[in-house]
Amino acid sequence: MSDLLNKKCVPCEGGVLPFDISEIHKYQKKVDGWDVTSNEKKFFFLHKKFSFVNFSESQKFINEVGRISEGEGHHPDITFGWGYAEIKITTHSIEGLSENDFILAAKIDKIINV
Repeated sequence: MSDLLNKKCVPCEGGVLPFDISEIHKYQKKVDGWDVTSNEKKFFFLHKKFSFVNFSESQKFINEVGRISEGEGHHPDITFGWGYAEIKITTHSIEGLSENDFILAAKIDKIINV
């Protein structure tokens, strides 16, 4: 994971191919506990659920995820409420996963592992 923490997301406006499944599996080993899922269009997402003791802790976590996401210029889909947060990450412009998604996942994990 440490090599991903030292990288910065690079703006992606399309025109590049998303990772294939072998590349996804290679990078998935670098992040902790993130599942790879696909949607009805068959493009891949990173997905992870987080648990907290109350709403306030969930919100604090999500605010930090937002700060990191803004700094990286890469924005996940977030759902949260009392005691939980769910995050889905993908590169929408290429309809799949790229290195940026794994960089953001690693940086989100660092919030929890501090």
